[in-house]
Amino acid sequence: MIKRIHVNQPNIRANLKDGGNRPVISVVTYKGTQHTQRATIHGPSTIEYSGDGSPLSCGARVWVETKAEVTLE
Repeated sequence: MIKRIHVNQPNIRANLKDGGNRPVISVVTYKGTQHTQRATIHGPSTIEYSGDGSPLSCGARVWVETKAEVTLE
């Protein structure tokens, strides 16, 4: 199963603004999205950049893509 991992910039901004601790990493699969503060990728992965103006549906332009197991902490 392909997993796409990216950083949630709105949560980073909100955490800086109010001192919150919202999870800023999103791990997306066809089954849904999981949010976390730390993710460990147990295998090969690639970093992708959508420089042609076609971001992911969530708006991410840079993400990590892997088929390996990902552990969320």
